[in-house]
Amino acid sequence: MLSLNLPTFNVKLSEREGKTFIFDSLRRRYVTLTPEEWVRQHFVHFLIEQKGYPAAWLANEVTLQLNGTRKRADTVLYRSDLSARMIVEYKAPEVEITQRVFDQIMRYNQVLRVDYLIVSNGIRHFCCHIDYQRNSYSFLQEIPRYEELG
Repeated sequence: MLSLNLPTFNVKLSEREGKTFIFDSLRRRYVTLTPEEWVRQHFVHFLIEQKGYPAAWLANEVTLQLNGTRKRADTVLYRSDLSARMIVEYKAPEVEITQRVFDQIMRYNQVLRVDYLIVSNGIRHFCCHIDYQRNSYSFLQEIPRYEELG
């Protein structure tokens, strides 16, 4: 797999029937290793190990109902009251982060109404804070530490 702009971690891989799987510590199972999954696993470990996010409040592949269809948010950070606080959307490293990617995560936010949106392809990461009272948003210079979240 490609080298990413994220810290390395103790990757657990498994081979079965010619396919490679990676262990997802949030889902507590091996999942098919794709370029996007490679980014997800690195980013989740970055949030937990480098930024202090509690693993217990993170979930991967969260199903949403949006306009009568089922969608899946890649990773969601929750508060202790189980309301969503952040959505993270991943793309494979070769996928450029475009307005279309932000449009996708904004659609998910119509359902979850979170304070933070993150988009990453493992090389470039964008974090946006949403201020609902001012009806505005701002891009942050870096991914905030957990204790810095407002």
